[in-house]
Amino acid sequence: MEGDPALQLRVFDLNCWAIRYLSKRRQERIRLIGDQLCREGFDLVLLQEIWSEQDYSDLKAKLGDCCPFSHYFRSGVIGSGLCVFSKFPILDTLLYQYSLNGYPYMLQHGDWFCGKSVGLVQGGSQPLCPPFFQLHAEYCREKDAYLPHRIVQAWELAQFIRHTAKAADVVLLGGDLNMHPEDVGIRLLRGWTGLQDTFTEAKRFEGCEDGCTLIPSNCFTFKSELQPFPLGIRIDYVLYKAVSSFTVECEELRTTTGTAPGTDIPYSDHEAVMATLHIQRKRQAASVTRGMAGPALAEVLSEALTEVHVGLLAARWQRYSSGRMAVLALLLLLLQAVAVLGMLAGLAAGQPFPKLSFSLLAFLAVAVLLLAAGLHLFHSIEVKMLQGTEEQMRMAMRVLQEHP
Repeated sequence: MEGDPALQLRVFDLNCWAIRYLSKRRQERIRLIGDQLCREGFDLVLLQEIWSEQDYSDLKAKLGDCCPFSHYFRSGVIGSGLCVFSKFPILDTLLYQYSLNGYPYMLQHGDWFCGKSVGLVQGGSQPLCPPFFQLHAEYCREKDAYLPHRIVQAWELAQFIRHTAKAADVVLLGGDLNMHPEDVGIRLLRGWTGLQDTFTEAKRFEGCEDGCTLIPSNCFTFKSELQPFPLGIRIDYVLYKAVSSFTVECEELRTTTGTAPGTDIPYSDHEAVMATLHIQRKRQAASVTRGMAGPALAEVLSEALTEVHVGLLAARWQRYSSGRMAVLALLLLLLQAVAVLGMLAGLAAGQPFPKLSFSLLAFLAVAVLLLAAGLHLFHSIEVKMLQGTEEQMRMAMRVLQEHP
């Protein structure tokens, strides 16, 4: 009702870059993050890349007074790295792992092993449905082999929000998108869900220029990746929308700007995003927040479809190449088996190859066969997922054209 008190919600979002044994000064930074959260007293804390459950336990113990409710999302081989701390009770949680998460043989990147996901938290006594997420990293902007996977993830995230937010009054989305604001994935996500960006909607802003969350002055960032962007890039977001009888406004948005107060290191290689949202109930139910206009959304969908189709063609070629390699390895094994049978039957005058070389060749053929067969299965799954996403997008495009 009109007389209902407004809710001021303070949200903290940070990619913590807390990889055990690899991230620099990890434990010290986790302590600093916990101290900062205790001082500020945020209502909702969304953290990514908390790979160590011990780090989560330490934060949980430290934040017990200001954010007594928490949840750690487990996924993949090494974990999703997602955790949430809340001042309000958490009644329900859900984790959705994206169907495509990079490639298992790209060991130096590791996105496949952590199982990139979106986590959903439904709170009690507050009209909130806050998902938070992390998408596949962008390792090379000029030749981005993971772009189709990231677009599939953005599409699945948008569909996830559309289908899970129907019972909520306010949707809040925070996390590391690994995409620039003008990239097709973020435009698709916002256009399809109607989410608003706190950076563009904030009444007051304080922090890094253009809201950047990866900045060259951060001692933990890779300077070579930011050379084309002298001010840095913005890839961490807090997005929101009102679904039913509530209105939401972003009163203030802040980012950290480098080193933590009183120290010589920042909290992470990313800057934190801190948003203050003003939530108010309306007497009359508000219209559901819509995304961009039909023609504009159709254009974004068409652009996303193109990238997904390019990824589909590449996946089909990789499936064919790995299948061909498996067949060749199998033929080699069959030839060796024929040679052995011939020798046993006395058709060969003597041993055609030294036993050691023959054994090594057989071992190599078996290894190549197993590896190629595994890759063929993996890329077959990738093809199916890309095909499914392409069909969903084409259906959405057709609906937009028929009912703009």
